[in-house]
Amino acid sequence: MNVGKALSRMFDAGKQDRLTGSWPTMPLTADEVVRRNQRVLVARSREQAANNDYAKKFLQMCSQNIVGPRGVQLQAQAKDADGTLDALANDAIEMAWREWCRGQNCDVTGKQSFRSIQSSAVTSAARDGEFMILIVTGRDAGPWGISLQVLDPQRCRPDHTEVRLPGGRFIRHGIEFNKYGRPIAYHFTTTKAEDADDAYDYGGRSYIRIPADQIIHGFLPDMTGQKRGMPWMSTALWRMQMLAGFEKAALVNARVSAAKGGFFEWQEGYGPEADEDDEDLYMEAEPGAFQELPAGVRFNPWNPQYPSGEFAPFQKSMLRGIASGLGVTYVNLANDLEGVNFSSIRQGTLDEREHWKEMQEWLIESLVEPVFEAWLPRALLDGRIQVAGRPLRPERIEKYRAVEWQPRRWDWIDPNADVKAAIASKNNLLASPGQIIRDRGRDPNAVWQEIGRDIASMRAAGIPDEFIEIALGMKLAEANAEDAATEGNPPEEPGA
Repeated sequence: MNVGKALSRMFDAGKQDRLTGSWPTMPLTADEVVRRNQRVLVARSREQAANNDYAKKFLQMCSQNIVGPRGVQLQAQAKDADGTLDALANDAIEMAWREWCRGQNCDVTGKQSFRSIQSSAVTSAARDGEFMILIVTGRDAGPWGISLQVLDPQRCRPDHTEVRLPGGRFIRHGIEFNKYGRPIAYHFTTTKAEDADDAYDYGGRSYIRIPADQIIHGFLPDMTGQKRGMPWMSTALWRMQMLAGFEKAALVNARVSAAKGGFFEWQEGYGPEADEDDEDLYMEAEPGAFQELPAGVRFNPWNPQYPSGEFAPFQKSMLRGIASGLGVTYVNLANDLEGVNFSSIRQGTLDEREHWKEMQEWLIESLVEPVFEAWLPRALLDGRIQVAGRPLRPERIEKYRAVEWQPRRWDWIDPNADVKAAIASKNNLLASPGQIIRDRGRDPNAVWQEIGRDIASMRAAGIPDEFIEIALGMKLAEANAEDAATEGNPPEEPGA
């Protein structure tokens, strides 16, 4: 047996024959993939986002699940020397951060809140593959001296490339790198070079050079060495476009079929002579309208039957493939709950939520943390963060950098079962009360302070402690334990 031939047949995907003739055989670098495909994919992704219902739904799902109605929330965790939380400093940092996140402060145009900017960044990443935000400082940055400007990533042209610049620098996809591949500047197109500082002309276009430490550039890399992002809808775009064309053709066909059109045919011995002027016969295909035909004219109906029973299964199969490419569940993308049972939708929802949690961490690392790191020193130096009228000391910035970020969370799918599971995890030391609260999207310290204020308010209103304990579920838990002990059964968990 020829060993070489046996090895060549080991992988079917490695064969080169008439069935695999259009399949690439040479791997492309990340730079080549971006250079050849990025602008085309962005253009088509933007078109689908404007015209395709499922593309629009996907962008909506990204914004709702990654950002949510409140955005990523700050939980300051500054601690004193003894390891206890500095409650006053933490409250002051959180209050100052919330004030800056208002639209008139964090957006250079004074329109978008930081939550809205987060949503814009996620939408841009899903549609265009990346987001770019300029950190503006100084007098033009608004009341706090620092604000953000959302940029169109396509202004940093992917086809702008220069090599062999002084010091080993090079420009690739509109980004300038040092010889080690670290970004040092971004080059954006501008209307006229003379209208801005650090502007120049190259290849018939005017560019403005912005240092990299002023640009927040976020994208999900798919390959090693990738310098620009690709739309999240890339793998689904072709199928989405074909499905949209299929649905349009089926809709037009159904409309024509409903109108019941047809053709007129002259019977033998009737009709005009070949040399006579013939006035064409026609009829308006309107619902409920009938027309009397001349003698010798026969009507042959044209009655297309498509779409019929195969339309819905085919559409569902295509949408399942699209949903897989987008990383979401079919039932959520297509708004189709027909034939779905509780177990299957619960499993699909839990899997999808894990994906959203991963994307939330990406947003925190790519956008939220860099913005906070740029904001905190300026807020401290300007005396914006105060406790009892006295500003926090800027030299303690390392202490105040200790923060946690709380992205949005979702309601329990089965509240009764999920509450029981959470209580069981707590009682068996598998989860802390604080972790359970964080999984619900709340700050444990804020929840406990709120409970303390509620207890104080109830006591101030003259409500006896025994009724307060009932309101908090403490008496219910004791009663369940006593009943279970009397009957010889294990106690029922409170909240069940």
